[in-house]
Amino acid sequence: MVRVLVFGAHPDDAEIFAGGLLVRHCNLGNTVKIVSVTDGRSGHHAIESEQLIKVRRAEARAAGERIGAEYVTWDFPDGSLTPSIEVREAIIREIRAFKPDLLLTHRPYDYHPDHRAVGTAVQDASYLVTVPHICAETAALRKDPVVAYMPDLFTRPCKLRADVVMEITAEFDTVVQMTACHRSQLFEWLPYHDGIAVPESNEDRLVWLADWLAGWHRKRAQFFSTELVARGLHLDKDLKLEVFEVSEYAGQADLDRLRQLFPGMQ
Repeated sequence: MVRVLVFGAHPDDAEIFAGGLLVRHCNLGNTVKIVSVTDGRSGHHAIESEQLIKVRRAEARAAGERIGAEYVTWDFPDGSLTPSIEVREAIIREIRAFKPDLLLTHRPYDYHPDHRAVGTAVQDASYLVTVPHICAETAALRKDPVVAYMPDLFTRPCKLRADVVMEITAEFDTVVQMTACHRSQLFEWLPYHDGIAVPESNEDRLVWLADWLAGWHRKRAQFFSTELVARGLHLDKDLKLEVFEVSEYAGQADLDRLRQLFPGMQ
């Protein structure tokens, strides 16, 4: 049994960046918990913040239920997150309570300050989860979990290192359905913010969302094309791909252990 914990900055980050891996773990009977470190209060143009917190919390819960995972949102305000001691200690307590084998999060390099803050806070917490006098009311872990960064397309100050490559075509339809639970984001906020036309009917929206997500997978495949070719994968336009970098600041794993944590890795 593998225990997987995700720290995303916002509700919907886990699905977009690592949904295929999470679906696969749930299908295998493993335990997955997703944490949105912020409350999502800022991700809309019309819904007031206090109401939006409730909406996004319900959407996250529904997304988790879709695959049999617990999905919670914390109370740190969306858009104002910093890698503070308070955030770090909340993360330390959660890691100690859940005892993950694998922890997924953002890299500290990203366009969104909340993403960067979560990645930095997890990096800062990675060693400290084993130090008994830190957050002394919770029992320290004897060893760090493996921490892996979810995929991004940034190059400054460095490109994500493709330690793990996963082809997740079989899980893609479920990822679409899971992501569609975040209606306020994908079908309301995104069209407003990015000037995208979204269909009206639920059926057409799912088709549109699948195409939108597939576009990110195509970009991912092109961005990591050298790494894919080295692993014998063909750059097919229908390839659905997730790529992860194993953090140097947390637990390490040999190839056999990585294959347990990332089942079906290439």
